[in-house]
Amino acid sequence: MITDRFDVNLSILFTELDLLERPAAAKAAGFDRVEFWWPFASATPAEAEVEKFVRALDEAGVSLVGLNFFGGDLAAGERGVLSDPDRCGEFAANIDVLCEIGERLGCRAFNALYGNRVDGVDPRHQDEVATESLVRAARGVARIGGTVLVEPISGIPTHPLRTAADGLAVVDRVREAGGVDDIHLLLDLYHLVTNGDEPDVVLDERPESIGHVQIADSPGRGEPGTGSIDFAHYFARLDEVGYTGHIGLEYKPSGASTEAFGWISR
Repeated sequence: MITDRFDVNLSILFTELDLLERPAAAKAAGFDRVEFWWPFASATPAEAEVEKFVRALDEAGVSLVGLNFFGGDLAAGERGVLSDPDRCGEFAANIDVLCEIGERLGCRAFNALYGNRVDGVDPRHQDEVATESLVRAARGVARIGGTVLVEPISGIPTHPLRTAADGLAVVDRVREAGGVDDIHLLLDLYHLVTNGDEPDVVLDERPESIGHVQIADSPGRGEPGTGSIDFAHYFARLDEVGYTGHIGLEYKPSGASTEAFGWISR
């Protein structure tokens, strides 16, 4: 049953708690699997910070199934650094740390935010830098059997990936340039629907390219039932096309996080 594959994104849910307290809260709410955006302020955190993070998940008894690469200051509107010629070195330095965490916690799906367009930089040059960064990342996570995820997003006018086709074009470009297979599309229903895209197209034409799924309702990015997305339809479609991976709950709860999951039983 597809609902057995839900995991909780603890960078957007249970944020009323300290980050290291959230894994235990997710477990108490009935979830065995969690995911995070990059949980540290820098691309290369101190080993003590990494140890505390790993210990929090181990002690809570939850599995990490998704983790973002370092993506800059998300609160300030940054959405990745891998395509920025001046900051792609931070992304490169992040790969080994991310792989260490992934290996220790059994995580194999890693979201690499593409990055916004930079004033004064030719978009073609940014795309070249991005391709080099993503080839490097795919080769890095391949060491632990992982895959890089490419995610179209909404809400940031300067972000160039908005549709599934945009994301798949990057996936295909990186595969061809680097001879790598360990890169897939992150299918986020909220972002695609918000941008006016039609998720059924990629489910019809490229289901094998989907590496992970995330959900929130649109508009509003709340829990399912607060917007207009027909989740029953998309869950059925995911089953039909043979998607067997996890589905990340990446929404802003309308109330307390502990009360944000009633829609599942309904």
